[in-house]
Amino acid sequence: MRIGFITDPLDSLKIHKDSTYAMMAEAARRGHELYVMQQDDLVWKRNHVYAAMSQITLRKGQQRWYALDPASETRLSELDCVIMRKDPPFDVEYVTSTWLLEQAQREGARIFNDPRALRDHSEKLAIAQYPQFLAPTLVSRSANQLHGFIDEHTDVILKPLDGMGGQSIFRVTSTDPNRNVIVETLNDDGRRSVMAQRYIEQIRDGDKRVLVIGGKPVPYSLARIPKPGESRGNLAAGGTGVARPLSARDLEIATTLGPELARRGLLLVGLDVIGEFLTEINVTSPTCFQEITDQTGFNVAGMFMDELQAACAASI
Repeated sequence: MRIGFITDPLDSLKIHKDSTYAMMAEAARRGHELYVMQQDDLVWKRNHVYAAMSQITLRKGQQRWYALDPASETRLSELDCVIMRKDPPFDVEYVTSTWLLEQAQREGARIFNDPRALRDHSEKLAIAQYPQFLAPTLVSRSANQLHGFIDEHTDVILKPLDGMGGQSIFRVTSTDPNRNVIVETLNDDGRRSVMAQRYIEQIRDGDKRVLVIGGKPVPYSLARIPKPGESRGNLAAGGTGVARPLSARDLEIATTLGPELARRGLLLVGLDVIGEFLTEINVTSPTCFQEITDQTGFNVAGMFMDELQAACAASI
């Protein structure tokens, strides 16, 4: 197959832990041709969606981990599939990319995850569809509503709806002397919506990333355990990743959500679970492939490539 990857700049990828790199390495091992492009390479002209893309060769053990052929402008529909792996922020340019990718689909391109599904699933707000798995949660831009939630639950997490990697996440108690300024900063004096969730004490045991591929859960989660004095388990915020077999609750959540999310075109999803509760549904560029594989021997990238190949074959 000819597989295209829409990525962040290649030199920004930390290949010892990057899931996009793991996908590329597994695809190359299977003999597929790999092409790379970035979000700003997408263009619509002459009534088709093109991208300036380069064929990439992985170079194991070399100082630079890749080699690129000269870029050429190619219709996305000429590839066998395109994998959207651009990290957030989920801004207007990201939305524009989903519109272009949706047009490419109309021209015959096969895009994963489905661009409409990417656009329709807020990584924070999508959990509202599954209230049976949630801790008490509020989304509002009203300071009064947010303060009322803090007073009711006494210990809460506040976070923006468009963040990633633990950015701008605050733990706030009802007696916190900084609560006013935290709320004002996050909601931009009433101009931005904020998510508030009751603090879940089981975060000390890890914020678990449960990967669901083709509607089926990977049998291990990666519990991201906060460093001492920290309430965020995100690896980007200094958390330590420990792979663990899925708990009964993890499996219940994953098997309930997985088939429906797959039907919507979400080939790869990263569910965040703390204790017994679902906290986020990550769809843009879920990660943790390499950490799980390194610690358990389970080939996550292999499972992903099996499902990708099957999805491409089914859509021909």
